[in-house]
Amino acid sequence: MKYMLLIYSEETEPTGTEAEQAAEMQKWFAYSEALVDAGVMVSGEPLQGTETATTVRVRNDERLTIDGPFAETKEVLGGYYLIDVPHLDDALKWAAQCPGAAYGSIEVRPLMEIPGM
Repeated sequence: MKYMLLIYSEETEPTGTEAEQAAEMQKWFAYSEALVDAGVMVSGEPLQGTETATTVRVRNDERLTIDGPFAETKEVLGGYYLIDVPHLDDALKWAAQCPGAAYGSIEVRPLMEIPGM
């Protein structure tokens, strides 16, 4: 079963020294490597900041575009991992190991399986 691990945190400028920032990035590289080594990694990418987002809506056949994310919130979607594991419990264990869980939240969602696709 495939699960999305959606990584949410407050959108802030990087803080700390360069060494501290490098140490934080190393946590993410190690986590990604652990997913690959376990054979559960399908894909994963960080997202650019919300200032680059455009929201699209269609109402009465008219396309409306809005600069920025759909909703104003403190926590924003910063990236994702797509993993393939047998059970939800496995996905939850991987989510708890994600570095972002220490200061944000990780939403775990199963992908919908559509027969014939």
